[in-house]
Amino acid sequence: MAETRAVVLQPVLDMYSKPSADADVVSQALYGMTVQVTAEQEGWISITTPGDDYAGWIERGSVRLLKDGETYPAGRSVTVQALLAHVYREPSVTKHRPLISLPFETRLEVVADQTARGDRWIQVRLPDGRTGSIQNGDVVEAPKTLEIPEIIELAHRFLGRPYTWGGRSSAGYDCSGFVQMLVRRGGVDLPRDAKPQALWEKVATIERKDLRPGDLVYFGPSVQKINHTGFYVGHGEFIHSTTNTHPVIQISKLDDQPWTKLLVACRRWKQ
Repeated sequence: MAETRAVVLQPVLDMYSKPSADADVVSQALYGMTVQVTAEQEGWISITTPGDDYAGWIERGSVRLLKDGETYPAGRSVTVQALLAHVYREPSVTKHRPLISLPFETRLEVVADQTARGDRWIQVRLPDGRTGSIQNGDVVEAPKTLEIPEIIELAHRFLGRPYTWGGRSSAGYDCSGFVQMLVRRGGVDLPRDAKPQALWEKVATIERKDLRPGDLVYFGPSVQKINHTGFYVGHGEFIHSTTNTHPVIQISKLDDQPWTKLLVACRRWKQ
């Protein structure tokens, strides 16, 4: 099929290696994200996500095809800053259950902002055409590019969130999805997977002794077989999403096993 665009209709949309729910999950797309559609096969479509051009298969009904010239969000938007934010049918947390619950980094189109009048609600249009209300404290209009100390502070908010293979949302990240998100908040779009990140021409190779907060650490049998990554926070520690011991986002020490034996690459990215 000719390449076209679509907007994601599920809060967190799994992307598969093949057009089958029995295949492995390779990544995820978030609600309201505009993706490129590259192929279609028996109720499935192949998409690539913005920023990293990562490819995967999704079920056809989980997106809405956009018309020529149509965008979402159109005009003014807000971005979810809570780890999970509820959108309600009307500006009340008690009258009805949430219309939908959305993860960190979801972008929504603003219809009306009542906060200037002292109301805490913002009315938004969802990508399926419905309107709803979200609380001002859950979103920000223009997410700023963070400095390294701010990124480290942000990373700590995710401690204890579950490790999820292929995950790239606050519902659960895998190791490279978590690092990719942190660096994205610093204004840089890293490749999606750990090995391509470490081999990316836009990161500098550094020695372990020269590590400083914000650097990236990579693990595996060798540089050519990297299978894990983390974000260095200083004092010999790094934060990462891992299945080791406890399958959650956690802070580990580089001097501890198995990390000291498996550390094969250190990289520095530039804002």
